[in-house]
Amino acid sequence: MSHVVADAMRESMKRASWIRKMFEEGARLQAEHGPENVFDFSLGNPILEPPAELRRALLLLLDDPRPGMHRYIPNAGLPEVRDSIAVQLAAETGLPYTADHVVMTCGAAGALNIALKSLLNPGDEVVAFAPYFVEYNTYAANHGGKLVRAATNDAFQIDIEALNRVVTERTRAVLVNSPNNPTGVVYGEEALRALADFLREAERRYGRPIVLLSDEPYRKLVFDGQTVPWIPPLYDHTVIVTSHSKDLGLAGERIGYAAVSPRTAECELLCEALVIANRTLGFVSAPALIQRVLPLLKGLSVDVAYYQRIRDRMLAPLREMGYEMVTPGGAFYLFPKSPIPDDVAFVRAAQAERLLLVPGSGFDGPGYFRISLAVNEDVVERSLPVFDKVMRKFR
Repeated sequence: MSHVVADAMRESMKRASWIRKMFEEGARLQAEHGPENVFDFSLGNPILEPPAELRRALLLLLDDPRPGMHRYIPNAGLPEVRDSIAVQLAAETGLPYTADHVVMTCGAAGALNIALKSLLNPGDEVVAFAPYFVEYNTYAANHGGKLVRAATNDAFQIDIEALNRVVTERTRAVLVNSPNNPTGVVYGEEALRALADFLREAERRYGRPIVLLSDEPYRKLVFDGQTVPWIPPLYDHTVIVTSHSKDLGLAGERIGYAAVSPRTAECELLCEALVIANRTLGFVSAPALIQRVLPLLKGLSVDVAYYQRIRDRMLAPLREMGYEMVTPGGAFYLFPKSPIPDDVAFVRAAQAERLLLVPGSGFDGPGYFRISLAVNEDVVERSLPVFDKVMRKFR
């Protein structure tokens, strides 16, 4: 008898996200041992509450007497919200963004899926710099494409020579994520200019546009006074995909957008395709209420200094214990090298001490593991002796 569940889904279930597995294990251990005895660094779930202005904005909108506030809205999103975002993008990039270049989405995941749906023909390839967010694989496969891994250097920065080895006539898009999940690295302007130069040459070589997808949900979560360069001024064929899950602490509201650079080839047609993909993939449109909130929160973000404080509290002690890692410039993760080559075995050993981490293999980064900094400060303090105990097992 044939299977009920599709083969592709059965395979995806076998490769189920390590992040989710460890989250579920954390819930089990907390129920068994008590939350105070479990040190869960597995899930990148923003711990900071949204700005106080969010509550006031929501109450204002809920009291708005205008009829139709909760009816169907345009699939691209509310025009006034898209215009607000376009004005900000134009000011930041110097490019003539308008509301027509912006499509509101159900988070960055929704934005990436409508972008890939609009770009990929069967067999097309999407290149991502490893390590990367594991669901990129599924997103590409969802739309007939294939994700191709491009190695990074020892500091997890872009390696143009490695990229050159994997870009072919089948390459349709290159996906960058800065600040990066899981490494926390930020790509500087020099690196991005080199990437842009390489892609322009690859376009000439293969006679087709290569779209640069910039996944930016951590753009505002940067440390040490750094800034994240804007890619659209550096490279014409750019689509920004992002969400407010991290910078406004709205992960559960699933609100984000895709923004097509006005310089992109077939810009108008691509924007129309994104709108149609929003509908045909079942998102239809991003939730209306939270869309209306965004212009009222413009310029606000959570307290990024909190995540930097957690980073700094962990870096020095972990290094003293023998953990090796690149100092992250943003996001809310550490990505240390596993003290043994088998990162899964190391994570299992940590789990035995009720210390929950995610193996780097789950991000196509074997030999490393991820620590989420989205935790309470007291968890950090209580966990440090446990990190030391686990390391001592492998010295």
